[in-house]
Amino acid sequence: MNAADTVRALGALAHQHRLAIYRLLVEKGPEGLSAGDIAKRIGVVPSSLTFHVQSLQRARLIIQRRVSRQLFYSADFGAMNGLVQYLTKNCCGGVGSCAPARESAAAPKVPLKSRRTA
Repeated sequence: MNAADTVRALGALAHQHRLAIYRLLVEKGPEGLSAGDIAKRIGVVPSSLTFHVQSLQRARLIIQRRVSRQLFYSADFGAMNGLVQYLTKNCCGGVGSCAPARESAAAPKVPLKSRRTA
């Protein structure tokens, strides 16, 4: 994946409904879901769903297939892995800064100071 593909993918995911659709499809696995099932689970009308899945398709994050008269969508796991690899390789500087950290080491807890009101 290159920088332009990464920007396109992140842009497509930068919306509440599209991120929910993508997460649902990743959870569902390679078999995916029909458009009707996605719309019901996410709570969007079919015309809105079409708009959102087209955005995810243009970003090459999901795959569409037709079974008889129904459209099914599934996550493109190769694209997802490519996005994660790109971010890890190019944004972490290769120094391990993206490695999971323990909670206490990642963000020290600092007590909140009380606010004074005038």
